[in-house]
Amino acid sequence: MCGLAGWFIPAERSPGSEVMQAMTDAILHRGPDGEGQMLATSRDGTWQAGLGHRRLSIIDLATGDQPMHYTGPDGRKLSIVFNGEVYNFQSLRDELTGAGFAFHTTSDTEVILAAHCHWGPVEAARRLSGMYAYLIWDAAADTLTIVRDRFGKKPVYAAKWRGGLAVASEIKSLLTLPDMTPTLDRTAVEHYLTYRYVPAPRTLFTGIEKLPPASVTQCRGDEIRTDIYWRPADRQKSFTQPDMPADPVAGFAERLDEAVRLRMISDVPFGAFLSGGIDSSAIVALMSRHSDHPVKTFSVGFEEAEYSELKYARMIADRFKTDHTELTIRADGLMDHLPNLIRHRDAPVAEPSDIPIYLIAVEARKSVKMVLTGEGSDEILAGYPKHNAERYAARYHGLVPGFLHTGLIRPTVSALPYAFRRIKTLFQSLSEREIQTRFPRWFGAMSPAERDQLLASAASGPAPDQTPFDNEAGNSPLRQLLHFDQTSWLPDNLLERGDRMTMAASLEARMPFMAHELAEYVSACPESCRIQGGEDKWLLRQAMKPVLPREIIYRDKVGFRVPVNEWFRTTMRDWVMDHLTGPDSRTRDLYDGRVLKNLLDEHTSGRQNHEKLIWMLMGLELFQREYRLGDS
Repeated sequence: MCGLAGWFIPAERSPGSEVMQAMTDAILHRGPDGEGQMLATSRDGTWQAGLGHRRLSIIDLATGDQPMHYTGPDGRKLSIVFNGEVYNFQSLRDELTGAGFAFHTTSDTEVILAAHCHWGPVEAARRLSGMYAYLIWDAAADTLTIVRDRFGKKPVYAAKWRGGLAVASEIKSLLTLPDMTPTLDRTAVEHYLTYRYVPAPRTLFTGIEKLPPASVTQCRGDEIRTDIYWRPADRQKSFTQPDMPADPVAGFAERLDEAVRLRMISDVPFGAFLSGGIDSSAIVALMSRHSDHPVKTFSVGFEEAEYSELKYARMIADRFKTDHTELTIRADGLMDHLPNLIRHRDAPVAEPSDIPIYLIAVEARKSVKMVLTGEGSDEILAGYPKHNAERYAARYHGLVPGFLHTGLIRPTVSALPYAFRRIKTLFQSLSEREIQTRFPRWFGAMSPAERDQLLASAASGPAPDQTPFDNEAGNSPLRQLLHFDQTSWLPDNLLERGDRMTMAASLEARMPFMAHELAEYVSACPESCRIQGGEDKWLLRQAMKPVLPREIIYRDKVGFRVPVNEWFRTTMRDWVMDHLTGPDSRTRDLYDGRVLKNLLDEHTSGRQNHEKLIWMLMGLELFQREYRLGDS
């Protein structure tokens, strides 16, 4: 796990190595174990490629320094900076050795170089299994290639700069560049209020974008070309996979076990995050099969018992005899960490639960450099209530006319107290009849109409520039929603959050459920393997029945519950009012003051619960206080 930075610009406009040093210094936390950089010029002297690297040593501790250089059997010279891990590198190494390639290290990085040399940029990326982002300079072709993994677990941000392109693992690295003065992207703000995150390709910074997951971008001369080498299988209405076993549960269990085993390859101590839910409990159970020593597990909970799940994590730790560490925190101290985490994310902190994730990452880093987590299970296996509900959306719309929903059902449901929040979310989402607005609404805070009322001037309300709604005709509602999760909610929210909160502590996080082979297998199974008889994540629950206690298998999804609802009404009421409406507010001019006041009054009086929205508004305000972006 590392951080990378680079550029491809006209050589006459090169800022020099000291600027590359500043870019890598900005992401020191991603790789405190080492650094390296190089500048290379095209053969005609007109273009320059810059590669910078920060290293967190996990594999090949002695000979894995970067930039790494490689000469193929034909004399072709390549250089790389790489962030991530390739889990099938040993089998690829054997195949490439048979094809005449020699290796001088035991690292996965060298295997990427040989694969790039042998198969070419796109096919090499397609052969890799893992989480990765890398830059490769090909001296013979005068080409800089930029690659992201399939689901976008490893980030790459890009900005047009000095007649070329600059890229980095984090936005803060790009902000060190001379002449880089972005403003606040108002359209991105609109998307943020709808989605609770900014969907690709935008960020809140004008001129700085996210490169797509599963992309190969090649820069040669003044031409920049991007190819997509993979799309999630749920985009299709049906997906077939060769050699499907007769028993889908056994096939799933076998593939998940292999995904866990491969992600335990490491030359440094590692462990697992353990929440006590079925996802992390399954990972810990399978890790125990493949470890000769007790697995190190890490859990976080609150002193306030009603918000803590430590007892369930302890149940799994006892069952599998792990080396268990618990971190107990006070809920009312969490907000102190927000400014620091906004700086690490270069964006508002999307969820209150991001903060405990960071705190347990800091605790884990005291004894390990890598952890396995349960991230991605819900988006592959249909683990949210919305996945069940979405299957009946069309039937509801057919039975209930829009005017009846708008005039009677929605007002009635909106008046329900907070205890009915899931019912309220259900009917608020079902009120949106188009998937472009309904899918974000399941987890979002505002509909486009509500957002446009709040904003003092709304530019548009369309879906994001690069929409994830391009499903194959005839695809089922469940598969359409899962495809949205896998191409928007995951890369632009959960995976981005997971990367930043763990890398802020210089800790690598690996996610077995995000193995693309596992995702394709699940997609090839009948839809009932995801939800059966109203039971979500059916495949996982069935596979874990012989392994995990029944209390864990059938626990309701909880997650970290931070009582911001109550805080925003009581102890933090004045703080919220001052930040959002006071004279020092950096964002109040974005909103219609009367609409904002009404929302805040509804919440503080208890008439409505707007905790998601207020959290988002506070996040945007604190973000602006950190970065002070001018308006675009």
